[in-house]
Amino acid sequence: MSALLNPLPQPTPHAPLPKIAPPEPKKPSRGWMIALVIVAIAGVLGWRWMEARKAEEQAAAQPVFKTAKVVSAPFEMRMRVSGQTSARNYANVTVPRMTGPEANRPLMLTTLAPAGVLVKPGTRVADIDAQPMIDHIDDVHSTVLQAESDVIKRRAEQAIETENLQQSLRVAKSTLDKAKLEATSGEVRTSIDQELLKLAVDEAQAAYDELRTDLVFKETSQKAELSVLQYTLERHVRHRDRHKRDAARFKIDTPIAGLVVMQSVYMGGEPRQIQEGDQVYSGQSILKVVAPNSMQVEGNISQADSQNFRVGQPAIIHLDAFPGVKLQGRIYSIGAIAAAGFRQTNFIRNVPVRIEVIGTDPRLIPDLSASADVLLESQPEAIQIPRAAIVAENGKSFVYVRKGSQFEKRAVELGPRNYTQQVVKSGVSTGEEVALNYTVPVVAKASAQ
Repeated sequence: MSALLNPLPQPTPHAPLPKIAPPEPKKPSRGWMIALVIVAIAGVLGWRWMEARKAEEQAAAQPVFKTAKVVSAPFEMRMRVSGQTSARNYANVTVPRMTGPEANRPLMLTTLAPAGVLVKPGTRVADIDAQPMIDHIDDVHSTVLQAESDVIKRRAEQAIETENLQQSLRVAKSTLDKAKLEATSGEVRTSIDQELLKLAVDEAQAAYDELRTDLVFKETSQKAELSVLQYTLERHVRHRDRHKRDAARFKIDTPIAGLVVMQSVYMGGEPRQIQEGDQVYSGQSILKVVAPNSMQVEGNISQADSQNFRVGQPAIIHLDAFPGVKLQGRIYSIGAIAAAGFRQTNFIRNVPVRIEVIGTDPRLIPDLSASADVLLESQPEAIQIPRAAIVAENGKSFVYVRKGSQFEKRAVELGPRNYTQQVVKSGVSTGEEVALNYTVPVVAKASAQ
């Protein structure tokens, strides 16, 4: 009954299931394509890296040389001569040379022309204090006047002495004449009186002759005395005139036109230029007046190189004090005898050479360190390579010319050269590359295992 009362639930009918559409085919992903591209690029880069690594290893296995190209250009062969500047035409102004006891007396410069000033002939360039000399001249002049007075006084005294002797001589003459006159009256006198008269004549004659002799001797003595006084006067006059000439030379004028260059002196152990108020001595050089249009470079060349130099060869002159200055010059003098240097052995000989400067420059003064590049040889056009490219073997010359990655050995015929470049007559052409400081590479052999 319960079963009837509680009937079993009936199954409900299911609703129809919805139809599922078939899945659409998937499209290829973009990430996958990007990955393929990245892998391809990485492969190419890796291949290139491997090739570059191999090339580096091959290059490292071969020696690397610097190269230079063969060029065709004007060629000049020059040699440098070092020295200092000087003037060919100059006037050396010195303190006047004095003689006598005053020769070593110091003098004082009161006026001095400034250094570097251009002066004309006759221009006053120096004055020396002449006042002490003038005072001394006054003293010597007083001595001269005294000597002149002595001469005049002695001449007057001698005139009186001569006149006295002449008077005595006249008296003796009259006595002699009287004695002779009395002797003529001897005929009326006794023999004794006649003898006495003769004795009187002889005595008067002897006295007269003696006075005549004394007069001659006196005149000679007086001349000697006057000569001594005259010589003394002349000595004082020369002394005075010498100092007058010295005092006149204390005003120093230049004989030529040119540039004033001061001389250096040591004062207190240090070199410096002479200045106004300095003490100078007889014969001391105080300055030079140099002609600016006659400057030169004085230098020395090795005796081994002297055969390459000729008078008239052009040169370019450089001044160490003015690096940018280039002056034209030419060789005008070459020494004939080679001499050893001051601090060199006798085996090293140098020849003096003088290079004149063509033209003038206000900066060019004497005693500057300078150098001159002398043109020994030149060619308007020549094939040239650096000297470092030349290899000498068994007395022959070779170069190594680049052929791709290798170098080809070639024999060359050489011409003149300078400090950096070498002229090549045959063996290479313009534009080719040659190795510098080439050495044959050594290939190491693997040892047998």
